[in-house]
Amino acid sequence: MQLTQQTDYAIRTLIYTAFHADRLVNITEIAEFYAISRSHLTKIVAFLSELGYLKSIRGKGGGLKLGKAPESIPLGELIRALESFTLVECFGEKNQCVIRPQCEFKAILAEATRAFLAVLDHYTLADILLPSLPLNTIDLSQLTHLS
Repeated sequence: MQLTQQTDYAIRTLIYTAFHADRLVNITEIAEFYAISRSHLTKIVAFLSELGYLKSIRGKGGGLKLGKAPESIPLGELIRALESFTLVECFGEKNQCVIRPQCEFKAILAEATRAFLAVLDHYTLADILLPSLPLNTIDLSQLTHLS
């Protein structure tokens, strides 16, 4: 299974915000830190704010902060909110598969998805933060897996 770019950016945004809990952050600084599209990130931030994961403070001196404590953001819940689990056509509403009555692939993929999410349900945002390594000390040129 591969998570979408939207989910990847959403998790990065929450991580960045968590590491800067002592102040408000803004979309531009997050986008520049990760070298990602500001306009795409704006949509993700709006969605995360709508779901309550981020709190947006408007006006002069405004910015973003976590809407919940990192330990109260379950990764499984977050992934469910961000991802569509229509892995194959037969999961969707427009299922036109002609072998559906003789195929158990949908059931197997549904079981695998439940197992994937069950593992994520055991972890929170706090579990993926490394407090001994603040983000401002990371040399992004050394981290090829971020892009």
